[in-house]
Amino acid sequence: MNTIKEIVNDHKEYKNQIGKLAKADLVKTYRGAALGWAWAIIKPTVTIFVYWFAFAIGLRASKTISGSYPFFLWLIAGIVPWFYMSDMISSGTDCIRKYSYLVTKMKFPVSTIPTFVSISKMLVEIMLLGVVIVIFFGFGFKPTLYYLQIIFYLFLSFLFFTGWALFASPIGAMSKDFVNLVKSFITAVFWLSGILWDAESIKILWLKKLLRLNPVTYLCTGFRNSFIYNIWFWEQPKRLMYFLIALVIVWALGLWSYKKFRKEIPDVL
Repeated sequence: MNTIKEIVNDHKEYKNQIGKLAKADLVKTYRGAALGWAWAIIKPTVTIFVYWFAFAIGLRASKTISGSYPFFLWLIAGIVPWFYMSDMISSGTDCIRKYSYLVTKMKFPVSTIPTFVSISKMLVEIMLLGVVIVIFFGFGFKPTLYYLQIIFYLFLSFLFFTGWALFASPIGAMSKDFVNLVKSFITAVFWLSGILWDAESIKILWLKKLLRLNPVTYLCTGFRNSFIYNIWFWEQPKRLMYFLIALVIVWALGLWSYKKFRKEIPDVL
C-alpha cells in the first residue's frame, strides 16, 4: 500500500510535468524529419499496405468479413490498435533508460516516466483510430453506437500497457539484456495474437481458450467487435474477466518491480 500511495502522490505532484513531457516525447519522435507529424500516419500506412498486399493479393485472402466488410477493413481494425501495444512493449521497457537524465540529474520520480511515455503513444493511437473511422466511412460504413466502446478499449489498453511499462522499465534500466529480450519477442506476440488472422477460427478448442487469455488478442478483438461485429463488451463477460485478471497481475508485477529497483536505478544509470 505504501508503494501505491507513493506512486499516486508522485502523479499528483508532477501532473503538469507529466503532460508537458508527454507532449515533448511526441515532438521528439518526429523532430528533424522534413515531413514531421506526417510520419505518424505514413509509417503505419505503409505497414498496413504491405500486410494487405501479402494477404489479400499474395495469399488471396480477400474474402468479406461478417457479411459485407472487406478484408482490408477487418485488417486495419485490429492492426492499428497493435501499433500502440507494440510501441509500449518496446518503448515502455526502455523508457527509463531513454530518459535516464530525468532520474540522474533532475531527481524526477521514476514511476511517472512510463505514464507520460504511454500518454504520448496513446495520442498517436487516437489519431490513427480517427483515420480508421474515416476510412470505414469512406467505404460506406457509417459510425454506430458500438463505436462508443472504442473509448473503453483504449482505456483498457492504456491501463494494461502502462502497468507493463511500470513492470518492465525498472528491470530494463537494470539490464540491457532484458530490453533486447523483450524486443525479440514482439514479433512472436504479433503473429500469435490473432492480429492478422481470426483467433475464433481455430478448430483446436484448448488452443482457442488459451488465445482468449491473451490480453493482446482480447484488445484487438474488442476493437473489431466495435468496428465490425457489433458486440458489446458486456456480452462476453468471461473474456473481460480474464483480461481484468491479467490487468491485476501486470500491475502487481509493476508495483513489485518498482519497489524492488527504484532505489538502485539512479546508481545503475
